[in-house]
Amino acid sequence: MGGEELASWLRLSLTPGIGNTAGRKLLAAFGLPADVFRQTPDALRQVATDAQVRALLQAPADLPRLIEQTLEWLQGADSHGATRRILTLGDPGYPSSLLETADPPLMLYLLGAPAFDLTQLDRSIAMVGSRNPTSQGTENARAFARAFGEAGISVVSGLALGIDGAAHEGALEAARGSGRLATVAVVGTGLDRVYPAKHRDLAHRIAAQGLIVSEYALGTPPLNQNFPKRNRIISGLCSGTLVVEAALKSGSLITARLAAEQGREVFAIPGSIHSPQARGCHALIRQGAKLVESVNDVLEELRFGATAPAAARSSAAEVDAANEPALLRELGFDPVSLEVLCARTGYSAADLQAKLLELELDGSVARLPGGLFQRVALG
Repeated sequence: MGGEELASWLRLSLTPGIGNTAGRKLLAAFGLPADVFRQTPDALRQVATDAQVRALLQAPADLPRLIEQTLEWLQGADSHGATRRILTLGDPGYPSSLLETADPPLMLYLLGAPAFDLTQLDRSIAMVGSRNPTSQGTENARAFARAFGEAGISVVSGLALGIDGAAHEGALEAARGSGRLATVAVVGTGLDRVYPAKHRDLAHRIAAQGLIVSEYALGTPPLNQNFPKRNRIISGLCSGTLVVEAALKSGSLITARLAAEQGREVFAIPGSIHSPQARGCHALIRQGAKLVESVNDVLEELRFGATAPAAARSSAAEVDAANEPALLRELGFDPVSLEVLCARTGYSAADLQAKLLELELDGSVARLPGGLFQRVALG
């Protein structure tokens, strides 16, 4: 894309009052963005409001700076070998799955391995969930994503803390050395920023084995309103969306709603009836989402024509009851206090503390806030 063409796309996308919908109407009527800006005010008024026409006739004040910044970004070298690209509506590389949605972005910024592009997402699943998951939720996300990866499925998520990060990690583990598109992170900032900063290393690894995608111009900070909006891209890139763990007011439910509106399948993993972080998933299941106990529940519904490897076929919460420690059986899968465990097992508090510490070090039990303990099922 040349400098003049990029400038016209940036100007259209940044014109105040011209969102994706108005932008697409203008493109449908006049052609490329450069053609839009050649129109007379009377011609523009055929498809735009008076306020929009006034905005179109005056270039944004910071447009020259942003054009220069974007060109420098595109031409710059990434220390991790990732390439920098911009896709616009009508570009051959623009994903058809996103074009089929009600609100495809005018522009997509991509950072990632040069061998990968968004047209490779014909076999993909979106995975979303709480930013403050339980230990079991985190393990489920990682185990399911790893199993999807082993079945040749790319995982799309949002790089957020919690379930998103665990899903990206599991997908990267499965794809290591495979040479395939492991995971896609759709973010709510410009690609010259990493948010949250805690995921800087994860973002670099995704760029090396996958793609990071944004519809936002370089320099865009982490604004609250941008994250719910980017969720339509997460769901729109995929055949289905799996909600791993979510509270009733979780942003993950927005993604699930958008997926349903886009005609995509919605899946949810059930959890404990006592866990607030499971209530969002339970609500989705009541509304018609597919209840998921194993990776194959998703693969079979989406008809991807593959099953997960034998090691990944069972649920992430499945265990070998015959060989598990007796304390784990008494612990169950719900968070439980030391006092309740004492009553269940007959052990003294001191003995239980010692046994629980062993299980913590083994990774079988997690210590939660409030003096609670929860079993972590290893997938």
